[in-house]
Amino acid sequence: MPAGAEGIDESTWLDVIQKMDEVYSQLVADEVALEEKNAQLEQSQRFIFSLLASMSDVLLACSEDGRIEETNAALCTLVGRRDAELRGRPMAELMAGPARPDPLDATAPAERLGALTRAVQARRDALSVELELVDAQGQSVPVDFNCTARFDATGRRVGHVWVGRPMGEIKRAYRELQEAHEALKRTQQQLLHAEKMASLGRLVAGVAHELNNPISFVLANVHALQRYSERLGRYLDQVHAGAAPEALAEQRRALRIDPILKDLPSLMEGTLEGAQRTADIVQGLRRFSAMDREERQAVDLHAVIERALHWVAKASASVLTVHRDLGPPVTVSGSAGRLQQVLMNLVQNALDAATAAHPDGRPNAHDPPELWISSRVDAAHRRVEIRLRDNGPGIPQEHLPRVFDPFFTTKPVGQGTGLGLSISYAIVEQHGGELRAENAPEGGAVFVLGLPLDPA
Repeated sequence: MPAGAEGIDESTWLDVIQKMDEVYSQLVADEVALEEKNAQLEQSQRFIFSLLASMSDVLLACSEDGRIEETNAALCTLVGRRDAELRGRPMAELMAGPARPDPLDATAPAERLGALTRAVQARRDALSVELELVDAQGQSVPVDFNCTARFDATGRRVGHVWVGRPMGEIKRAYRELQEAHEALKRTQQQLLHAEKMASLGRLVAGVAHELNNPISFVLANVHALQRYSERLGRYLDQVHAGAAPEALAEQRRALRIDPILKDLPSLMEGTLEGAQRTADIVQGLRRFSAMDREERQAVDLHAVIERALHWVAKASASVLTVHRDLGPPVTVSGSAGRLQQVLMNLVQNALDAATAAHPDGRPNAHDPPELWISSRVDAAHRRVEIRLRDNGPGIPQEHLPRVFDPFFTTKPVGQGTGLGLSISYAIVEQHGGELRAENAPEGGAVFVLGLPLDPA
């Protein structure tokens, strides 16, 4: 037993030994925790080093006096010096001096760097500036830098961080972006042209069908007039030749001159009527072809609706039954041609949906296509709302948020560009209105077109 330990009972020694065991166990636990923290610290350090190495932008961390404390691989590659060579060196050594000193500017790199860091200290936020660095070939390279102050854990400023990109890369990226933008604009114009041609194709199909009747009528009348003119010419030849009255009377009966004279007024009237009908159709086509003009004017919305219904019906092989509830005439301000394009797209979509197959694959042959179209004027808000509902299968719920997205279409390949509703949506927005899609409780899709009334 140790000297001086007399009088200490065995339980006291056991307590001491137990405390020693606890202290030892705590030391072991602390050592394990310290090893785990070191592993985490090493992992974080490797992660930070990997980020610095993979950065395409150059990075410099400097002390308060402008000496380099940290760099990354992009900077070392740019200036052609290793990280170990740069640490501790003044950042001003990397800067190129001015080729033509300006007495109103701080020309020395160190002076300019000091002025910039003081500006950052005064602002306490990022400062964007262009600096000239000397690259590995000794050439001056403009670099677009962002400089921010760096603080320690206590909030004390300990230096600055410079992150930048050589202007050559920015200019190259800008050129590539500009080229991509131009290519996108060309593609957009091509797609818009394709959709316009699709709309024009539907219109031309209707026009061709509509023109067929009056033109056929005019042609038939002209052929009859041509035959009549030949008979009248032969009869007049006999008159001018001084034929006897009996011979003239016989010729008049043989050539049916009297029935011809009675028939001529109706033939001329029918020909004029057919020509006028053709002129009216062409005038309607001219209204549509003027849809790219930007001037606004008062537009009879119900007349636009009727024209859209008329042309879509004429261009379609299916018979569309339309139920109208339009009420009194409504006038809006805008482009009649553009609004007609919107309504033709909506009517055509309704017709396509109503003639398509049901979701379970059943054809719609026993359900003839129908369209319900109505208008409601909100006098308090000076707006009109047009609703178009079809008897098709409706729009799947997952497709509703996307129906106005460019290129989105549920039609088979080759039967749509996916731009009709997107372009219609943009046209309606340009007119200060709104266009939305939903499903009707009784079935079918509903498109709601809202437009402001003409202020006049």
